[in-house]
Amino acid sequence: MNTAKNVTLILVFLLGILPVATLAQPYVISADGAEVTDQKTGLIWRRCVEGMTYSGGTCTGAASTFTHEAALQRATAEASSTGIAWRLPNVKELSSIIDRTHTNPAIDVTAFPVTPATGLFWSSSPCMNGPLDAWYVEFGSGKVWSYGRSDSYYVRLVRAGL
Repeated sequence: MNTAKNVTLILVFLLGILPVATLAQPYVISADGAEVTDQKTGLIWRRCVEGMTYSGGTCTGAASTFTHEAALQRATAEASSTGIAWRLPNVKELSSIIDRTHTNPAIDVTAFPVTPATGLFWSSSPCMNGPLDAWYVEFGSGKVWSYGRSDSYYVRLVRAGL
């Protein structure tokens, strides 16, 4: 019996295999419903797109779009006004919440309600091939692209977990 436990622990450690129960619930929603913790990455996300607020069990209001510079400024302003280290996620972090088992939007809508179906979301990551471009995630299809920073896209803020 102990041998089986030891083998399981070694496999979990060496191969990074997570127990099935952990995979069943990838996100933990905060008590007030406004944030969601990704159990895989440890990141804490705002559930609502910037411009919207969490109220009555869903996101309400109108989602706002921002140029890349304005998105970075929005994150800085939110961090300053709330005292919480909110920031624009890098492209790897933002793409980690793509859920290809869903389409239009390709995201878990229980964890991230009212995400625009054709939503393009800025990351903080610049595009090395075009210094005037930055990476974004298109949650309609779950694809990652880069484009000009002067375009206006949605923003979802993130912060490090505890």
